[in-house]
Amino acid sequence: MHGQFQLTDDQLAIREVAQRFTADRITPNAAEWDERHIFPRDIIKESAELGFGAIYVSEQSGGIGLGRLEAALIMEAMAYGCPSTSAFISIHNMAAWMIDRFGGEAVKAKYLPDLVTMEKIASYCLTEPSSGSDASALRTTARRDGDHFVVNGTKQFISGAGANEIYTVMVRTGEDGPKGISCMVIEKDMPGVSFGANEKKLGWHSQPTAQLILEDVRVPVENLVGGEGEGFRIAMMGLDGGRLNIGACSLGGAQRCLDEAIQYTKDRKQFGQAVAEFQNTQFMLADMATDLEAARALLYLAAAKVTDNAPDKTRFSAMAKRLATDNGSAIVDRALQLFGGYGYLQDYPIERFWRDLRVHSILEGTNQIMRMVVGRDLLRQ
Repeated sequence: MHGQFQLTDDQLAIREVAQRFTADRITPNAAEWDERHIFPRDIIKESAELGFGAIYVSEQSGGIGLGRLEAALIMEAMAYGCPSTSAFISIHNMAAWMIDRFGGEAVKAKYLPDLVTMEKIASYCLTEPSSGSDASALRTTARRDGDHFVVNGTKQFISGAGANEIYTVMVRTGEDGPKGISCMVIEKDMPGVSFGANEKKLGWHSQPTAQLILEDVRVPVENLVGGEGEGFRIAMMGLDGGRLNIGACSLGGAQRCLDEAIQYTKDRKQFGQAVAEFQNTQFMLADMATDLEAARALLYLAAAKVTDNAPDKTRFSAMAKRLATDNGSAIVDRALQLFGGYGYLQDYPIERFWRDLRVHSILEGTNQIMRMVVGRDLLRQ
């Protein structure tokens, strides 16, 4: 950003590219993807032609090497058409960045070329059936056996499980707690890898979600991302960016629903005048717009802090994620109310956004955990 609050010309151009792609390839198809539970792999792969498969992967590794604010602008723009698809692309980017940032030359050479082009797509695997918010209690084990690890365990709620080829997996290689966790890359076709049934979800219908099941999977030692015992730190650093992106997806979805509500209330007539002419409608729209801009300003600030590796980046990422996802859901809910009974119908996009944005306050750390992150950081000062 330049000045104090303005986007740079390059940032505006990046946002415009993402907006055009969304208008042409995502928005016209999103309702069908949702209704028929279609995973639009071809469209997702097309986004890689614009660099969106490796947004903050370094240019040396084939990515476009952008900052976290630019990534947020891209995610926000794509979520205007489909938050589920935008979030899926965000998850792939998180996994690719972790390999690029922390992986050795062997693992980077093995996987990044196909991840950059999205010939292969990556999942991020931290959550387990018995460890959600308490991620450091994960039980998936990786036992060293010569030049391989033997991995056993189950990962839960994995976006892309069964469809994606690459999985960045947090495993326990050492002691209990966060210091015993490592990160490694596991391939879909490795013997012992299987998947649970696709989950039946409230929203996010354009992407598959399932368990990743690992039974005596032999993973080369060179597939470690970072050193042994560094996995929890890597996972948390990945979540700083992931929280920004999921917040940006909420901003994009909320902006779409605000725009739809403005147009609908201008067109809809009741009691002899447009619904938009009633003062209570204008007050609702004003509050929606204000809440959206407040969340956007905080998220952009947090993105700049993560890019700059500021000491308070994690606190600001948590604050921004909490505010953007809470405000986003509330804005969509009020948009549905302004549509009245029509907002409840699948003929209009509002109910889809209402369903898709609901999970944003749960994943990448629940909003209750975000409050804990912020509170603890404040008390350490």
